[in-house]
Amino acid sequence: MRNQLIVQWELLCRRGVVFGLWSACASVGNILGACLASSVLQYGYEYAFLVTAAVQFAGGIVIFFGLLVSPEEIGLPGIEAEENFEEDSHRPLISGAENEDEYEANYSIQEGSTVTPIQAISFHQACCLPGVIPYSLAYACLKLVNYSFFFWLPFYLSNNFGWKEAEADKLSIWYDVGGIIGGTLQGFISDVLQKRAPVLALSLLLAVVSLVGYSRSPNDKSINALLMAVTGFFIGGPSNMISSAISADLGRQELIQGSSEALATVTGIVDGTGSIGAAVGQYLVSLIQDNLGWMWVFYFFILMTSCTVLFISPLIVRETCSLVQRRQARVLSE
Repeated sequence: MRNQLIVQWELLCRRGVVFGLWSACASVGNILGACLASSVLQYGYEYAFLVTAAVQFAGGIVIFFGLLVSPEEIGLPGIEAEENFEEDSHRPLISGAENEDEYEANYSIQEGSTVTPIQAISFHQACCLPGVIPYSLAYACLKLVNYSFFFWLPFYLSNNFGWKEAEADKLSIWYDVGGIIGGTLQGFISDVLQKRAPVLALSLLLAVVSLVGYSRSPNDKSINALLMAVTGFFIGGPSNMISSAISADLGRQELIQGSSEALATVTGIVDGTGSIGAAVGQYLVSLIQDNLGWMWVFYFFILMTSCTVLFISPLIVRETCSLVQRRQARVLSE
């Protein structure tokens, strides 16, 4: 739902930055929630639930009465109307063809279409769109790791290092800080390159290194917080990109002519598949931790991060080749 709303307002030429900032709202909520919960934890867990529930209820009231769903509500032209006047500098990053012109089609910039948008697509049609299945499977693995950090990190800090629960809660916010910076910066870089997959690939490969480093973090809060932020940068950042900017790209391909209904279907598939992976992951993390210990939990995270790269590897190769060909063409033209 959040993607369907923001896509009505975002700028096509800077979608990565816009969605990078937009997806940071979840991480900011995690930070505020952790601080609020830790501040009342001494009075009992029920107060932590009460405070966060009250904030959520107040936020729901603000959204219900104040949310503007689309630019038309305040007299501005909608995004479909804007696209009819855009030149090739404002084009979505994903489409579905096969040769080099079609290379630039697949996960590259495409010219806007003046065709009337279709109203909706079926679940099967959405799954058959280029990139939907690979990114959905990749997001299932990556969201598993991202949410496992979110849910298990305070317990890990308390259980493994013996720190107080309130201190562990406050320290865990550095993972979200890294995710905010990572999502925004990586979104900006992907806008500059006009490609998403190569940025994801580099970040996820470095995420494996950061996971190895964090698993060996000493019993020092400053070092732990630094390694945690770096891990959040390389895991939370790509997770935010897939759930927001890439999902929006997938939902605005030429094949579906920028239909907002199609966008809702595509983002639902990507996010829903990710949620299934995250749900299964929580059970697996507890099972692995009870039987094998925390080090094997990190090995499991490394495996899932590697699977994320594996699922989108064809897209990584395709987009990297396209970048190399583009650079060669520029060199020859000079």
